[in-house]
Amino acid sequence: MGHDHSHHHGHDRHDHGHSHAPADFGRAFAIGIALNTVFVIAEATFGFLSNSVALLADAGHNLSDVFGLVIAWIANVLARRPPSARLTYGWRGSSILAAMANALMLLVAVGAIAWEAVHRLINPQPVASLTMVAVAALGIVINGATAWLFAAGREGDLNVRGAFIHMAADALVSLGVVIAGLAIWATGALWFDPLVSLIVAAVVFWSTWGLLRESTAMSMAAVPTHVDMGALRRFLEDLPGVANVHDLHVWPMSTTETALTCHLVTPGGHPGDAFLHETAEKLEHDFRIHHVTIQVETENNGVCARFPDDVV
Repeated sequence: MGHDHSHHHGHDRHDHGHSHAPADFGRAFAIGIALNTVFVIAEATFGFLSNSVALLADAGHNLSDVFGLVIAWIANVLARRPPSARLTYGWRGSSILAAMANALMLLVAVGAIAWEAVHRLINPQPVASLTMVAVAALGIVINGATAWLFAAGREGDLNVRGAFIHMAADALVSLGVVIAGLAIWATGALWFDPLVSLIVAAVVFWSTWGLLRESTAMSMAAVPTHVDMGALRRFLEDLPGVANVHDLHVWPMSTTETALTCHLVTPGGHPGDAFLHETAEKLEHDFRIHHVTIQVETENNGVCARFPDDVV
């Protein structure tokens, strides 16, 4: 049984090296944390002064997002640290944990908002509606601008997507507060405040659930959603000289990197290093799989062949 491993690391789009570590969003995180910390203090102060549960709920949600941004920033920094003798993949997995933590924090914040909103529906409280509108309008600007800082990276990095969802959700909550404040000012109906809070909580829950589901799957080494395993197996089986593919595994190393290991049976003999490098390049280009390890077997009666694909 021949054993051949191809570890392919393609260049990034700027050809600066061989790393697929997450992009450095340090400046975006620093700006977002600073802006939101100042806004949380202002919003909480005016929330108490105006007796608005919507403002206080939004301030609490913003505070959880500040912590969420800090967690995501730490993970973004750790994910770029080089491997060590103990952590042979480096700290890349920390980005998955950060995405999961952010999702859980968002869900806790949603629960707190809903709880207080239900309480206010039962026991309405007078609010300073125009103060609500003014403060929340500022929140739309700050949260919207912070979300924009992470918009470019949200598709390729679940950790950055978590930060983006936090900020976009905050902008949505602030918009809800503006709507509630204007409705109360126009009609005097105090129930608009908690009702809008419940609606916003439902929307934030819906957007957060996907983040939690995907980050949990990543933590379980599930195949990333962008990889079509059927198409991947067909690609490998159709490679020249390949008679069989087994022990095929694909998993996320981080929120931005995907790894693959597999055994290729080539009865005609070893296909050569050029074959391995070309295969790895195609896997990166067509399937966004960055770290490829291929074991070549020239016989199909070895130990590995005795086990079916559903056995790890």
